[in-house]
Amino acid sequence: MSNTKTCRDDELSGKRVKDSRVVVSQVMQPEDANPAGNVHGGSIMKLIDNAAGVVAIRHSRCNAVTASVDRLDFHYPAFVGDLLILFASMNMTGTTSMEIGVRVEAEDLMSGERRHIASAYLTYVGLDPEMKPRKIPPLIPETAEEKRRNREARARREARLAEKKSESESEKGAT
Repeated sequence: MSNTKTCRDDELSGKRVKDSRVVVSQVMQPEDANPAGNVHGGSIMKLIDNAAGVVAIRHSRCNAVTASVDRLDFHYPAFVGDLLILFASMNMTGTTSMEIGVRVEAEDLMSGERRHIASAYLTYVGLDPEMKPRKIPPLIPETAEEKRRNREARARREARLAEKKSESESEKGAT
């Protein structure tokens, strides 16, 4: 089923981080792992992308697609039987793009021990019904933590844009 809803101007007013954040949990099964019982990184990446996508759509209330994964770090392995808990929230919004941060923890259900196993930053773009980038609501960071994450996300965005500009200039010079 396709979502062709058009966002109205009144839906472009600022939104708070807490209005779109999500917590997603899933027990890791044998089909998520290799023969040694370690969960495949790709299985975790899919969960990260799904959680971030929910945040992007909740914030924009329109279709949104993954534009890039700015950073994805695996700190520790996850195993079959672990409960993965993903904490996803909006870090920053641009005109049409959004950065979402995702923290992944693995809980050993028998002991209750939790490990921070992965972190990621993903960029999504809001799309209109014609699948073209469209304006999205600005973000209203309220807490000191949200304001810090917003500043850091803006710095990452500037670094990405500078890298793209440098790549573009290098490609022009090579032709």
